[in-house]
Amino acid sequence: MRRLGDLEAEIMDRVWRWQKPSTVRQIVDDLNRTRPIAYTTVMTVADILHTKGWLRREKVGRAWVYEAQQSREEYTAGLMQAALGGTDDRHGALLRFVEHMSADDVQALDAALRAVHRPEADGGPR
Repeated sequence: MRRLGDLEAEIMDRVWRWQKPSTVRQIVDDLNRTRPIAYTTVMTVADILHTKGWLRREKVGRAWVYEAQQSREEYTAGLMQAALGGTDDRHGALLRFVEHMSADDVQALDAALRAVHRPEADGGPR
């Protein structure tokens, strides 16, 4: 999985945060609060995100309305999987990752591992 570009990430951040269908105009207006950006630039990048499968869109009146195809958490998990796929020593990479985690993150990881039922770890069928 490839990481999102800067503007792609800014657009996806708003779509994920708002959790509702959004128009390019809404995204542009929000982006313009921190920096100037052209409507056509955001429209082009939103179209690219749609083509890549990150956004789904529906025509409402004359405007496209965009929604995320997957959650921010699914995106982050995909990046983590891709990073692990880049090494032959997954155990070592995971160990180094966990060594640098905060205590709160370690607790969250422990809770997530306990919440996921892993029958293959118990010797049973999956």
